[in-house]
Amino acid sequence: MARFIDIGANLTDPMYMGLYHGSKKHEPDLLNVLARAWDAGLKKIIITGGNLEDSEKALNLAKTEENLFSTVGCHPTRCQEFETNNTPEQYLSSLERLIKSDEKKIVALGECGLDYDRLHFCPKEVQKKYFEEQLKLSLKLNKPLFLHCRNSSDDFIKIISKYEGIKGVVHSFDGTVSDVDAYVQKGLYIGLNGCSLKTEENLETIKSIPINHLMIETDAPWCEIRPTHAGFKYIKTQYPSVKKEKWKCDAMVKGRNEPCTIRQVIEIIASVREENVDTLANCVYENTNKLFFYN
Repeated sequence: MARFIDIGANLTDPMYMGLYHGSKKHEPDLLNVLARAWDAGLKKIIITGGNLEDSEKALNLAKTEENLFSTVGCHPTRCQEFETNNTPEQYLSSLERLIKSDEKKIVALGECGLDYDRLHFCPKEVQKKYFEEQLKLSLKLNKPLFLHCRNSSDDFIKIISKYEGIKGVVHSFDGTVSDVDAYVQKGLYIGLNGCSLKTEENLETIKSIPINHLMIETDAPWCEIRPTHAGFKYIKTQYPSVKKEKWKCDAMVKGRNEPCTIRQVIEIIASVREENVDTLANCVYENTNKLFFYN
């Protein structure tokens, strides 16, 4: 069986506690979710930290299982927290202290970057300022970056280009061939999930990613691959699912993504690129270990 590492899963999301928009629909089932993940060939899962509070929760969860790891950082849409929670210096110091508290479990700084699709959450200038601060921190601590870039690739590349020695992965990639070229020139990896495989244009673009710069993820519970997506027709492995109101421990919940669907992601990529799925999976597995686990 092919081996996988999910580089981005939001396992602290309340949906895995059975909570949807504050309403309890079923029992907590994260252990069932993880059992399905390990059965699907996942060897490691990196839990995403979206801000200081989320990062603390992600680390605490990562400590519960040998094969769980986490990131620490502040998502671009939440960067106003640098200025509203104490002072920017205190917030950054808290991120640093958290990373240093468990260097083995915390494998990356992030999620950080730029998001110009959701400026109603945080203005551009604030995003750019604290993106740079987190880049500096990653270099100081020699930590890889788990990067976010939405509709902002020009500014993203300008900022990244200011710093020598940056290493990391641009996750949930949905950009263009020119974006691929720019990221690869900077030595960055590119992470693909269901949101990277929605359109025929997306599928054409992923053909241009060099195999030694490719990683995969689910971004669970988000970014599921839906029947309306261009990549759906290439899926070979299906998982039974039920509505959350009819929850069963041995089935996925409709509309809630899980790490086990990483196998669907690799099946689509391999089909589109006309590559052997196991060979591709093993290469991606080694790419991921090289960035996050071999240093």
